[in-house]
Amino acid sequence: MEDATPKGGYHHGDLRRALCHAGYALAREGGLPAVTLRETTRRAGVTAAAAYRHFDGLDDLLLAVASLGMGDLARAIERRQALVTATDPADRAVGLLEAVGLGYIDFALDEPGAFDVALSGLLTMEHAEDDGSTGTSGRTPYQLLTDAIAVVVAEGLLSPGRAEPATVLCWSAVHGFATLAVHGPIRTYPRDALDTLAAELVSGVVRGVRNGPADQNSRSAESSIPRNAS
Repeated sequence: MEDATPKGGYHHGDLRRALCHAGYALAREGGLPAVTLRETTRRAGVTAAAAYRHFDGLDDLLLAVASLGMGDLARAIERRQALVTATDPADRAVGLLEAVGLGYIDFALDEPGAFDVALSGLLTMEHAEDDGSTGTSGRTPYQLLTDAIAVVVAEGLLSPGRAEPATVLCWSAVHGFATLAVHGPIRTYPRDALDTLAAELVSGVVRGVRNGPADQNSRSAESSIPRNAS
């Protein structure tokens, strides 16, 4: 049995799961700073001491909460990818890659607090491929991106040697826009304007990835990525 709980609070079951969902609810409401051990345990209806049976501390809790956010981010990407109707293989490959970026931005704009906590859990590339951070397809957001890049490569739209740098470039561009739109100076733009800009950005990034730099520059970009990054 867990530690004594406040009257009417949590009494049995999976406390770890309850704490994760309580922390995630706080993140959705107030962003990363809102997730504290005290408030999370209060929301779950247990004493603060009970949390230490399941988490080493706040950082450990935040990693678990971040996984919930990453799962929702993956589902946002999957919803966008489900809208791709192109039947031409090359057009479909481009559409799937664009959908990753658009879904990423959708999630940031729709759920800024969840977006903040989700990305706080990406401490290493191993976290980007954590089994607990997947969507309906069983793939994490990062894996959905690499899967889409692989389809683009398979259709001959991108050379295999440029797949890894292209992945980093796509992720960086989309994350930068999402951050500016959530926390930066363009956060005051109307949503329809942000959606239009997002579509233009993603389309431009994908075009740039397909056209790519000269072979020599491409090899330079590839070699600059640490081998232990994947």
